[in-house]
Amino acid sequence: MKEILVVLITIAFLGCNPSGDSSLKTMAINNPNTQLKKLGITLPSPSAPVANYVNIVRSGNLLFLSGKGPKKLDGTYIKGKLGLDLTIEQGYEAARITGINQIAVLKAELGDLNKVKRIVKVLGMVNASADFQDQPKVINGFSDLMVEVFGDRGKHARSAVGMCSLPSGIAVEIEVIVEIE
Repeated sequence: MKEILVVLITIAFLGCNPSGDSSLKTMAINNPNTQLKKLGITLPSPSAPVANYVNIVRSGNLLFLSGKGPKKLDGTYIKGKLGLDLTIEQGYEAARITGINQIAVLKAELGDLNKVKRIVKVLGMVNASADFQDQPKVINGFSDLMVEVFGDRGKHARSAVGMCSLPSGIAVEIEVIVEIE
């Protein structure tokens, strides 16, 4: 009887999932702090706004993150136009770095990234030549990172648009809306 009880408790705790995935595995994947470590990502200190605005505004359980660009750890930005100066792969990396910068803003605001309930909406702006049409492939660098770090909570609605220029010639600028617990 004791063995049956242990089996039932184990099934209830881990969940009965025909795919073989356990709740423990899902919990580990959904812990953004753990995921950042696994990915070898060190969050930078969020950069200060360059004009009369703030990095983040909280309204109820929503956070509105101002646009950020691809600022590398050495303080330089990835600059250039997609379709002219930069490849899709370089743009993807710029969007990924921008994602790291936005996660740093979230961490500074919340203290604990587990408070993120959902990445709700992303606006990805790509500095692109007039004939460049692969903005979504570039902004995938950001979107893929959100899912890698937050799991299903990182899946979001998104717009990926081309711009004729961006501030200081940066390759991408991305703003985000996040729901928190």
